[in-house]
Amino acid sequence: MVMKHHMGEHKAKKGLIRVEIDEEEGVVRDIKITGDFFIHPESTIEELENSLKNHTLEELEHLVEDFFALRMDVEMPYVNVEDFKIALKNALREEG
Repeated sequence: MVMKHHMGEHKAKKGLIRVEIDEEEGVVRDIKITGDFFIHPESTIEELENSLKNHTLEELEHLVEDFFALRMDVEMPYVNVEDFKIALKNALREEG
């Protein structure tokens, strides 16, 4: 079994979103979402990361949409769900 590392970024209207994925046989083992964007509550990103672990790469985009659709409490000015999905796509495009 080979662990693959993917990394990609996307420049949102205000802020950069960076996604790093460690994947083994198409399944996310670890994922880190970082950048210089504002999001409140701060725990949101950690919760999102946890919700994506142990899912297949194909499921990620849909899971990101579902996660934010259910979270009406999240504030992220100048950054939207689409920005996260683009960063994710960019990460998966990169073989690392």
